Amino acid sequence: MKLSMRRTVVVAAAVLALALLPTSRSSAVGPRTGSITVLVAGLRSNGGQVDCALYNSAKGYPSDASAALQRRFCPIDKSTSVCAFDPVPAGTYAVACFHDENKNGKLDTGLFGIPKEGVCASNGATGTLGPPSFHDAKFETSGTPKDVSVRMKY
Repeated sequence: MKLSMRRTVVVAAAVLALALLPTSRSSAVGPRTGSITVLVAGLRSNGGQVDCALYNSAKGYPSDASAALQRRFCPIDKSTSVCAFDPVPAGTYAVACFHDENKNGKLDTGLFGIPKEGVCASNGATGTLGPPSFHDAKFETSGTPKDVSVRMKY
């Protein structure tokens, strides 16, 4: 009787141990995700904040923040700022940032919609008589950590 009870306990422990082990199937359930860290340089002052938006399509890029996949307001230190987006699945993205000097949460523009505050986009993309295109600013990520550097233009 003791041998049978011991065997049952061993079998039960083995089954529990196997159930707790990760399987390759369970780790491949969702898409691979990582982070995108944006280093914003060239800010003309430490005043205000940097508004960074991460887009995964051309829809709304770069002027409609509500179309962004993620959006961050980041502090400025020594004329630079760091914005981190996480989790980010593998795919195609573009970043648009502006220096919100007065912290009103919007890009201030002057006559004809010309920005009064600094703006920048991934890949150093710039527009001709308007904002840059998603196509010019896009980059790929494999779902692993990725660093993107941009330079603010005034």
